[in-house]
Amino acid sequence: MKIIESAKEMQEWALSHRAKGQKIALVPTMGSLHEGHLSLLREGKKLCDQLVLSLFVNPAQFGPNEDLKQYPKDLKGDLHKAQDCQVDVLFLPTTSDIYPENFQTYVDVTELAQPLCGASRPGHFKGVATVVLKLFNIVQPHVALFGEKDFQQLRVIEQMVQDLNLPVEIKPMPIVREADGLAMSSRNKKLSKEERQASLTISLSLAKAKMCVDQGERDPQKIKEAVQATLEETKKITIDYIQLCHPKTLQPLPLLTLPALLAIACFVGKTRLIDNCILR
Repeated sequence: MKIIESAKEMQEWALSHRAKGQKIALVPTMGSLHEGHLSLLREGKKLCDQLVLSLFVNPAQFGPNEDLKQYPKDLKGDLHKAQDCQVDVLFLPTTSDIYPENFQTYVDVTELAQPLCGASRPGHFKGVATVVLKLFNIVQPHVALFGEKDFQQLRVIEQMVQDLNLPVEIKPMPIVREADGLAMSSRNKKLSKEERQASLTISLSLAKAKMCVDQGERDPQKIKEAVQATLEETKKITIDYIQLCHPKTLQPLPLLTLPALLAIACFVGKTRLIDNCILR
């Protein structure tokens, strides 16, 4: 596995392999890898000749009161996992390489970035879109893989690729869950034992919504109330939002039409977790 820290060197490597006719897959991450990330790497390895994993905790997507400094890091573990997944290149850029002095250019996907996490975290998706576009320009991938757990992020990136005519195929990948149902996330490491147990209520609330729909419920408010009641069974959870929305536009649904996205964000203690499912 080759380790590259310089954006210039990474781009030169990518262009040389493209010139040879080789296909490049990119899995962009902020590190602290878990099985969800590894599922993307394994699929990327199947799809392309060269697999690139980027590790970069992107300061532009964190607000002033968010957990940038406390974001989990495990470089040694990440190196071992990357090697096990047969990563060809590990790209480890510095903040100054991605955002050099006098950096002024940002990407703003206007409508998709507004609801859900965009309402709770102003500017978050501008930071996401900007760093992903930079990674696309540096790594020159033919395919980039993203997990559906960060569903809004996936839609923002898909829209950016469409709007800016980027020659990159976006490959969505399904949510990977722990055996007990909790969606895998790097932030899960921050949960105490009691908080970890309380967090299981999130996936239980999604199952409750699916049951409501299976039983014929079509009133979005009643479905959200059932989800809320399930989440409120534990006092360790503070709800940020529960929303039923169109899976393409992410706009709220006044009347339930299927398929629909049910998206949840909540704080378990001080740790913010998100999860979602498609109701069919």
